[in-house]
Amino acid sequence: MKIALGCDHGGFELKQEIMKHLEERNIEYKDYGCHSTQSTDYPIYAKKVAHGILDGECELGILVCGTGIGISITANKIKGIRAAVCTDCFTAEATRLHNDANILALGGRVVGPGLALKIVDTFLDTPFSGDERHIRRIAQIETE
Repeated sequence: MKIALGCDHGGFELKQEIMKHLEERNIEYKDYGCHSTQSTDYPIYAKKVAHGILDGECELGILVCGTGIGISITANKIKGIRAAVCTDCFTAEATRLHNDANILALGGRVVGPGLALKIVDTFLDTPFSGDERHIRRIAQIETE
């Protein structure tokens, strides 16, 4: 499994923690930026991560901005992406089981690193259920 990572300046510090955690778990990742706490626009990195997944470079993605909201809204505008803002392990598990979410969005100013890493683990370790009703609902999401 290879994970696409991206953030803006508000998520930079948490992304650094996530990178260390992925390395400890021997999970490969690609860092699409940003690379500092200097102010930057989150849509740039949401789009890079989304296209990294759609192009097959990575299987799943993790995006981090101040709240997780703006970066997830941007990612969700791209067909084939299902990004979910998660602030606890229950929602991280449910979005993988039910929505086959392919991007986890976190708020670097909302969730502390300890909880964030547990959310990351839950998201990455939970497979899509494959239930017919969830497949049907995802198809409805993908249809305009």
